[in-house]
Amino acid sequence: MVIVVYRYGHRKARDKRVTTHLALVARAFGANKIFIDEKDANLEKVIEEVKQRFGNDFEIRTGVNWKKFFKEWDGIIVHLTMYGEKFTDVMEEIKRHDKVMVVVGSQKVPGEFYQMANFNVSIGNQPHSEISALAIFLHYMTEGKWMDKEFFGKYKIVPQKKGKKIVENDYVELLKKEGCSPEVIEHSLKVQKLALKIAEKIKENGVDIDMNVVSLGALFHDIGRAKTHGIMHIVEGVKIGKRLNLPEKVILAIERHAGAGIDEEEAKKLGLPPKDYTPKTIEEEIVAHADNLTGNGYKNIEEVVRDFERKIGKKAAKKVLDLHKKLSNLCGINIEEL
Repeated sequence: MVIVVYRYGHRKARDKRVTTHLALVARAFGANKIFIDEKDANLEKVIEEVKQRFGNDFEIRTGVNWKKFFKEWDGIIVHLTMYGEKFTDVMEEIKRHDKVMVVVGSQKVPGEFYQMANFNVSIGNQPHSEISALAIFLHYMTEGKWMDKEFFGKYKIVPQKKGKKIVENDYVELLKKEGCSPEVIEHSLKVQKLALKIAEKIKENGVDIDMNVVSLGALFHDIGRAKTHGIMHIVEGVKIGKRLNLPEKVILAIERHAGAGIDEEEAKKLGLPPKDYTPKTIEEEIVAHADNLTGNGYKNIEEVVRDFERKIGKKAAKKVLDLHKKLSNLCGINIEEL
């Protein structure tokens, strides 16, 4: 299920703290994304910093016009309002849908909201905080599963009776536990190091990149080699990623990391389940190409292209070269210089 939150009526000068907390609740309680009507770059930065420290592939976008967004939305719309139906009467019906937008207003909302919403839902019929309303709604939507979710961030807060304890996650131990060899782990750490350098350089040039997805995608891209070193390590990696509840974007980076992508026709020839394994996002492309340029050490693009031509063919080699040129252009320098 995909759950997104839409925040109407955000005012940077007055609602900064409230909308920030609304976004934090959306992220922690199981929503996938939050969209906010007024552009607020600082709010985006705050949430991105939380993601980098504590994980998850939650997305935030501000400056999203509600009329256009509502019109293009292809799921159901749930409007939280104290004038709506009692939420416990309609939750089971809402949960039958695959895509749910939850609308939360900070001030009087346009009358169209009540007409466009599939459900006008009340979390109690007394005035109270929209933050608490969203938290309660998401708790019931996820059946409380948000409490046990692993966020795969750099840091983890350890619950205890007194004091504060934050530990740094050690995902190398997780790779070992899954059965990855020292060689695979060393390779993965090198891929991660290069991928982050590429991502940082591209981000400096104004491209929006989810650094957490790059970091985890690179580190876990070969986790399937715990089961096999053949091409099916891609499929095995996806299976392990789903079992570990890795973020969906990280699982997709694992699935699409081979070369510069494998199309459906090539997948059939290789014995993979027939589908397109081509990287679609900038994060997936960075992970894939950092892997291309990394063996026991780092390789130059000429060597990589020659290897692809010899082992797989000219079509695959050209795709790798094209990806190298694309990412180098976004970096503003040849990636080999990194």
